Amino acid sequence: MTVTGRANDGETVAHGAGAGQGQGDGNGHRHSHGGGHGHGGGHGHGHGGGHHHGGAEIDWAVMAPVLEQNAEVTAPLYREVAAWLRELRGTRADGGAGLKAGLPADPALIVDAGSGPGVVSCLFAEEFPESRVIAADPEEALLERATARAARLGLADRVGTHRAELPDGLGELPPADLIWAARSVHHVGDQGAALAALADRLAPGGALAILEGGLAPRILPRDFGIGRPGLQARLDAANEAWFARMRAELPGAKETTEDWRALLTGAGLRHVATRSFLLDLPAPLDDAARAHVIATFERYRELAADTAETADTAETADGETAGAGGTLAPDDVATLDRLLDPQDEESLHRRDDLFLLTAHTVHVAVKEA
Repeated sequence: MTVTGRANDGETVAHGAGAGQGQGDGNGHRHSHGGGHGHGGGHGHGHGGGHHHGGAEIDWAVMAPVLEQNAEVTAPLYREVAAWLRELRGTRADGGAGLKAGLPADPALIVDAGSGPGVVSCLFAEEFPESRVIAADPEEALLERATARAARLGLADRVGTHRAELPDGLGELPPADLIWAARSVHHVGDQGAALAALADRLAPGGALAILEGGLAPRILPRDFGIGRPGLQARLDAANEAWFARMRAELPGAKETTEDWRALLTGAGLRHVATRSFLLDLPAPLDDAARAHVIATFERYRELAADTAETADTAETADGETAGAGGTLAPDDVATLDRLLDPQDEESLHRRDDLFLLTAHTVHVAVKEA
C-alpha cells in the first residue's frame, strides 16, 4: 500500500493532551464512500444533511451491513491513516519518541463525526489503546451496530456513542483532542460553517482530520469485453453530476471552492498536513472485496435510475442517446445490468479480472493551544 503527502515545514500535530474523557449517551451508537466525493463508490454514507438519495429515504438498518463490509475492505488504509496521525502527534506506534517529545501517546478523547456503524471508530480505539472514542451519528440503526461491534471486539469500555445531527449536535460532548470526519462535511450545505462548528468542539491543541477528496475507484480494465470501452470514466461523470445536484439540494447550500486547506484556515485552525492514501487490491479479489465491488456497481445502477427520472437527455452527433446532466446512455445502463446479473458469465460475480484501486485524501489542522 502506498501513501503520498506533505506536512507543512515539518510541523507536528499536538492533539490536545489532557482534554476531558467524554462519555457517550448510551443510545447505541461510520459510512462508505468512494474516491473523489465517495458517491457510487460504495465506501460510505454521509450525514449532516444528506439523508435522502434520489428523493428516497434511506433505510439505514438495511444499508448498515453493506457499510460495514465496505469499511472492512478498506480497513488497511484506515490503519495507515491512524499510524500517520500518530506520527503527526509525535509518537511512534512502538512507544518511542516521535516528531516531538513530551506528548501523551494517545489523544484522551477521539470523536468520529459521522461514524455510521462504527468500523473506523473501533479501529481507532484499537490503534490508540489509551483513548476514549465516541462514535457520533444521527442514525440510531447505525449507532446500534457500532455498540454491538465495540462489544464484540472487547472495546465497550472505551467506545461510546452519541446520537446527533452533524456538526451542531456535537456541542453536547466534551472538547475533543481529535475529531475524525470522513466524507461527512460535504453533506452539510455550508461546508465552511460545518468546519467552524467542528473546530469549536476541539480542545486547545486538538486536531481536526477530515477525509475529503481523493481519486474515484478503478475496478475493471478500460476495455473489459462488453459494452463500449471507458465505462468507468462515464460513471465518474454521472457521479459528479449527481453529486452537484445533491449539494445544491442540501438545506442552506452554499457554493464553496473546495480548497480544504483554505477552508480549515477559515475555520480558525492551522493546517499542518495533507496526505493521500492508496488502496491497491490487485486481481483476483477475495470474496469480501468482490462483494464490495458489486455493492459499488449496484450503487452506480441506482444512481442511473435516479437520474434517468429527472434529467433531460441529448442526442450525440451519431444519433446515440448520451447522458446529459449526468444520465447514462442506454447502452451503458445495459452494460451495468449485465455486470450485476449473477447468471451472466461476464458479470462481476464471475469475472477474475476485478481489482480495486482508489485513493483517499486526509487533511489535518489544529486548534492553537
